[in-house]
Amino acid sequence: MVESSAPQPHNEIQSRAVTAGVNLAALPKHVAIIMDGNGRWASGHGMMRLVGHRQGYKTLKRVLLEASDLGIQYLTVYGFSAENWRRPEEEVSGLMRLIEEAARNELNDLIEKNVRVLVAGDLKTVPPTLRNALNDLIASTAENTGITFTLAINYGGRAEIVDAVRALLRDGVAPDEIDEEALAKRMYCPSLPDPDLMIRTAGEMRWSNFLIWQAAYAELFVTDVSWPDFGVDNLIEAVLAYQERDRKFGALSS
Repeated sequence: MVESSAPQPHNEIQSRAVTAGVNLAALPKHVAIIMDGNGRWASGHGMMRLVGHRQGYKTLKRVLLEASDLGIQYLTVYGFSAENWRRPEEEVSGLMRLIEEAARNELNDLIEKNVRVLVAGDLKTVPPTLRNALNDLIASTAENTGITFTLAINYGGRAEIVDAVRALLRDGVAPDEIDEEALAKRMYCPSLPDPDLMIRTAGEMRWSNFLIWQAAYAELFVTDVSWPDFGVDNLIEAVLAYQERDRKFGALSS
């Protein structure tokens, strides 16, 4: 039997990945990122923290397109956690404005790049103008068929599980009918597959309440690189590390 040849790179990003040793036939389907280190990056450069968040936004736009070119089908990022409201008011309001600005300014480009946008989190308590901008982004990209980009805003993993349990009660699901599938269907974005690879920047070694249900079996990759400095070579490094893991899901290695 003649073995099928390995997938050939179709763009510069894939060529760089293949040169580094990535197997394009074994990419993680869903990558999640905890984008950490914006404020520390700014402080290290003698700038205000919000400057770091703005630089982080530029990095996110680039990494989203690089992930798409690489062949990643789903990218989910931690944009603003439910705990981030505890930060100084100036930083929180600046982040809200930055996210709204990005949602409005990037709409046409995301449509052109065939990116589908989803939002995970409780939008009831975010500023109405931001909520409207995000809803417009979701609706305007709903028919796109490229990479699915999910932005976690006012998101907490425990809160998501609590909301899913409340939905079970509202739906009148009997206790004996509650299983993992029933709960998963009531998460914020139930159509998304579980993440295969979780990347965290800036060297922190914790989940920070992000996708704690969905990422139960995700492979974790931590880099000391702060998010504003994260580049395509770091993404390729994370994918390489993922491909070196033996994902057993509780079973024995094959």
